[in-house]
Amino acid sequence: MQFITSKELDELLNHFSDLHILVVGDFFLDKYLIIDRSLSELSLETGLEAHQIVQVRNAPGAAGSVTSNLRAMNIRVSALGVIGEDGNGYELKRSLLESGVDISPLIECFDCLTHTYTKPMILESDGTAREIERQDIKNRNQFPSNIENQVVERLRLLAPKVDGVIVVDQAGERNCGVITDRVRSVISQLATNYPDLIIAADSRFRIGQFDNVILKPNGREVILSFQSNLPDKITKDKIEPYGYFLFKKTKKPVFITLGEAGILVFSKAGCDHVPAVDVKPPIDIVGAGDSCMSGIVASLCSGADPMKAAFMGTLAASITIQQIGKTGTASASHMRRRFQELEF
Repeated sequence: MQFITSKELDELLNHFSDLHILVVGDFFLDKYLIIDRSLSELSLETGLEAHQIVQVRNAPGAAGSVTSNLRAMNIRVSALGVIGEDGNGYELKRSLLESGVDISPLIECFDCLTHTYTKPMILESDGTAREIERQDIKNRNQFPSNIENQVVERLRLLAPKVDGVIVVDQAGERNCGVITDRVRSVISQLATNYPDLIIAADSRFRIGQFDNVILKPNGREVILSFQSNLPDKITKDKIEPYGYFLFKKTKKPVFITLGEAGILVFSKAGCDHVPAVDVKPPIDIVGAGDSCMSGIVASLCSGADPMKAAFMGTLAASITIQQIGKTGTASASHMRRRFQELEF
């Protein structure tokens, strides 16, 4: 089934450069440590292997992955989040600036840590890299009240000035990330005050707690927001009731991603299915959801209906998953080439 024509694709992609999107939420630093085991040494103190790091590669993660994808699509982007006054915060700011993101809304907090995923990667003999146990740095305490106040003030100031807002709620501990209960309430109010503003939320643990905004969870996140255990298999019939419930609750489109099974779209038209774009292995799903969210929101901001937007999301994700061992992005030129490869 063809959801979009070549002309419509070009019109959407050409409009992307006119957009300004605000990304608010939890910005992480993805720190990749490339380890060459042929250089390994034994620690004199412990007798354990001392991994030898031959390269350090930093990239914005979580909300930063969304900004990277939007910038790859030639969209103007502003970042609103909270980072620590630490080395990881410095590296995160530098990485965001290198991709062309406006970081002036970012808030630096002396008492906070910069969320960081440290990913040691073992170089294999064939030149590929294999990730071993990740090391995470996260805030596990609530932000000071003055920091939350700043987030709210900047959000209220910036939202009316942009074409769209993407909310990235990554923190596991309640009220220990940027999207606190109060910030979530403010986002809902902004959606009411500015009904034509595209606001979309992605939340790893609390997708069912958002009101009045577009939602883009994956199947796992949807089910766990309503029940404590996952079924043996996440299928359309298990997700549909929750998708309808979320649409009725938010009164905005709901996009539930299902990996290789595509996207379920809940809207006034009911429940529709957009298949994933088929790609050959090997694949790496890291960042696929962020690419998908970027494609969906940019397309909605450019006038696409939910089905066309969902297709643009799957198109972007099909490019990202082929970028192995890194948090990938999908550019407008990549999306044009991938579309040309499809057979309708």
